[in-house]
Amino acid sequence: MQIWTGLGNPGTQYALHRHNVGFMALDALHAVYSFAPWTKKFRSLVSEGRIGRHRVLLQKPQTFMNDSGDAVQQALGFFKLGDEALTVFHDELDLAPFKVKVRTGGGLAGHNGLRSINASLGPDFRRVRIGIGHPGHKDRVTGYVLGNYAKSEMEDLSDLLGALASEAEWLADGDDVRFMSEVARRLHQDD
Repeated sequence: MQIWTGLGNPGTQYALHRHNVGFMALDALHAVYSFAPWTKKFRSLVSEGRIGRHRVLLQKPQTFMNDSGDAVQQALGFFKLGDEALTVFHDELDLAPFKVKVRTGGGLAGHNGLRSINASLGPDFRRVRIGIGHPGHKDRVTGYVLGNYAKSEMEDLSDLLGALASEAEWLADGDDVRFMSEVARRLHQDD
């Protein structure tokens, strides 16, 4: 069993925020792989299914970003899994929009969801960093992150989420490098 957690804030008013791209990624995976309906468990919405030969629990904590660690810890504890079973999908300011990088461990880059998970588990979990770009000045970060994607970005966002879902089997297999290269290849086919 793997647990793939998307970070976001619950509620329809946040649905298209850049900060919620982790939730959007899980919604894409949920649709493409025909996962079970979402249910409430672990202070989250969860859905179980298969990606390739792997059992995966998709998890969208409903705790708000700052308390995501508790929800993640509950899910890992229930299945008696260590942090090596966890993959967290989140927005990344320090990455160009619609770029994807995967790494295990590392800094928190001021991300409150990552900070909460780090406080509960430590830093050694895999992250799928989804680039949202930086607004240019630190005083504009909050409004930018908590702002909706622009209409002009929707096609690129849709392409990105489709590529993430289409190539997710590489991620499930643990081949992070192949996953990143296949997602990038898919996104550049349209250029």
